[in-house]
Amino acid sequence: MKTYISILRGINVGGKNIIKMQSLREMFEAMGFQKVRSFIQSGNVIFQHDDTTNAELEKLITEEILKRFTMKIPVIVIKLTELKSIIKQNPFAKEHEDISKLYVTILSKEPEKLLAESVKKISFPPDEYILKKRAIYLHLPNGAAKTKLTIDLFEKKLNVIATSRNLNTLNELVKIGDFVSNEE
Repeated sequence: MKTYISILRGINVGGKNIIKMQSLREMFEAMGFQKVRSFIQSGNVIFQHDDTTNAELEKLITEEILKRFTMKIPVIVIKLTELKSIIKQNPFAKEHEDISKLYVTILSKEPEKLLAESVKKISFPPDEYILKKRAIYLHLPNGAAKTKLTIDLFEKKLNVIATSRNLNTLNELVKIGDFVSNEE
């Protein structure tokens, strides 16, 4: 069994797309996923499943959410080992002591090289970003609410599905994932 994290985009924000975490956990369990845990109300679910592709799990979860909750919600699935690697490679983590200003936008897939090159021209100081494979590392000194480096911008420019979490949340997801992996 592999440990995965699914990250839903745009649920329980501003009174829209409301899905209770208990209902979401129950859905995952009914789908046959093991050791299901959730973290905060924004749609972070840690679970175990047979080794399969992230894309296959994304499709299954997206379809089940549509069926059960009648909502089309973008879902990103990432293996725990991949998330650990993304966090470890964060180029801003060593430069900035205040990790509350650090975010990671996780992409559904690595963007095409030409598209990845085209986003390097985008600049909205003081915000900074670096794209590496499936992750966009962000340093947002004024916070995520005020940045022009939005998920929508990156999705359009890179032709991918994306969702962001702050570094504190990602670190907690890894802790829970490690606990689930080691649980008897």
